[in-house]
Amino acid sequence: MSLTQQYLLDTYRARQHGEPPPPAPGANDWQVVRELRDHGRLRAVLAGRPARGRLRNALRRWLRGRSRTAS
Repeated sequence: MSLTQQYLLDTYRARQHGEPPPPAPGANDWQVVRELRDHGRLRAVLAGRPARGRLRNALRRWLRGRSRTAS
């Protein structure tokens, strides 16, 4: 059964029981991404690391190291 079929079945069952329909597939994807990002920032702060710019700084260090070894 596909995701769409399951969603339609759940919607049908909810309507039969007078309950509110479930959220559409993918409706909360961005919210989950934001919560994961916030959780990563919280863990960084608790570990004593900077909460923002970690990926960009790591990439900058990596690129600097590669340019020195390429010369």
